[in-house]
Amino acid sequence: MQCSRGRALLLAPVLVLLIVSFASATVERKRIPTTLEGPFKPYTKEFDSSLRSGSDDLPLYDPRVVKRVPAIFPEQIFIALSTPDAMWMSWVSGDWQMGPKVAPLDPTSVKSVVQYGTTSEKYTMSSNGTAEVYSQLYPFNNVLNYTSGIIHHVRITGLKPNTKYYYKCGDPTLSAMSGEHSFTTLPAPGPANYPTRIAVIGDLGLTYNSTSTVDHMIENNPDLVLMVGDMSYANLYITNGTGTDDYGQTFGKDTPIHETYQPRWDMWQRMVEPLASRVPFMVIEGNHEVESQINGESFVAYKARFAVPHAESNSDTSMYYSFNAGGIHFVMIGSYVDYNKTGEQCRWLQEDLAKVDRAVTPWIIALTHAPWYNSYLAHYREVECFRQSMEDLLYKYGVDVMFHGHVHAYERINRVYDYKYDPCGPVYITVGDGGNGEKLAVPHADEHGACPDPLKTPDWSFSHLSGYCGFNFTNGKFCWDKQPAWSAWRDSSFGHGIIEVVNSTHLLWTWHRNQDEFDEVVGDQIYIVRQPHVCSNQNVLQRNKNMLSFRNSDRSQMS
Repeated sequence: MQCSRGRALLLAPVLVLLIVSFASATVERKRIPTTLEGPFKPYTKEFDSSLRSGSDDLPLYDPRVVKRVPAIFPEQIFIALSTPDAMWMSWVSGDWQMGPKVAPLDPTSVKSVVQYGTTSEKYTMSSNGTAEVYSQLYPFNNVLNYTSGIIHHVRITGLKPNTKYYYKCGDPTLSAMSGEHSFTTLPAPGPANYPTRIAVIGDLGLTYNSTSTVDHMIENNPDLVLMVGDMSYANLYITNGTGTDDYGQTFGKDTPIHETYQPRWDMWQRMVEPLASRVPFMVIEGNHEVESQINGESFVAYKARFAVPHAESNSDTSMYYSFNAGGIHFVMIGSYVDYNKTGEQCRWLQEDLAKVDRAVTPWIIALTHAPWYNSYLAHYREVECFRQSMEDLLYKYGVDVMFHGHVHAYERINRVYDYKYDPCGPVYITVGDGGNGEKLAVPHADEHGACPDPLKTPDWSFSHLSGYCGFNFTNGKFCWDKQPAWSAWRDSSFGHGIIEVVNSTHLLWTWHRNQDEFDEVVGDQIYIVRQPHVCSNQNVLQRNKNMLSFRNSDRSQMS
């Protein structure tokens, strides 16, 4: 008996130590690193071969993509930010047509009206908007043409920050109004005001992986969604609806023009409508939105379907624009429009960044489709001219983070400037792994024998610039022979990211993988920390000096 008691007394301290050690280990495992600890050693998570690298398309009869309302009623409802006190509301009414010959609907036949208020079923305000129809036309026999339903855009104004609004949209004169929807406005600009959660996705598509990404994202309950291009992948399908994950290989020799199957846009917008009708959904174009057609037109569907605040941010095109969300200034940069240093986009970008008051919006986050820093074989160093044209501007004005899509995998880059670690440079993050049908990117350019031929990876806008930017590298060779030091974390998995801004200097970034449990952080997580007291490009006083210099330079050019 005494012996048992003795053993128990001896074991008790051991158990306490074990419990404390286990608790300490748990705390250590859950400790979230910060960018102040960088640069981080390169890490690559081995691809899980038990998972599929792709996914099947949703069937045409899936309830998430079929039309659920009569023809004249609103569907594909989609909202977007305008100015801090305004919102864009978009929807489609009427049916699309497809055939050898199509007759566009009359957009003036249906009114564009939004009724809204702060109490359910009591709409004290009303706004009218505009409507349009677009067509995708081909000058060839045996290729079907498309014309859309009527696309409505209404800008509602006078909104208060942090306020829930209820709304209906449609045509009240035809008794064709939607059911009631609601949204909550974001905080007003200010250094202490931030959305709770901001979701970031790219290269989404219309597969079962796509719906998994959207479902996970909805569980995270975001206040704002940022879509970094490549949405419906309508251009992977010819006009009879037949599709493939490699359009060029399957159809390139048999089709006289790069066809697209435009009804996939309608399906895609129905899939995201449950979220996009209540949470602002901000988009920027990707390469799958090019969709060339008759008369050399491109991006027709993208420009018609999405209302974005380009005019509000002094841009003359929806291919690039900016907006504020609380204390964050977002810059949406176009990968597939001229980005030459002497071009209009660069002029607009400098002017836009120079106007940012870091005392009001401390954070600047940029987004574009094609990645400037990427160590995967897919799209390796594809847009070197793009990076070289604009990187100086982003660094000069202290952009904190830049998000990309295009590469169907995840990669986080250390703070970097011109391929070198710089504690005052942006953090670059690729999230082109939303779930599209082209499968995940798995091979890396640094693997043995994987390095592509530089002459076969030209810049998208190579024709706008002199010289081949891909040769302008300083490490002595086109590819690294191991994961580059600037690449901190890479993982070929489907998923989405969440931004949570803590304050004016700390932002929590979490990347959620589709295969993980919702409450299990097995992806990447890090605090991105600004240092305005150390980095002059992030300092409000330096920002004012830069703006003064810019204005004086502008005056001298005008005189």
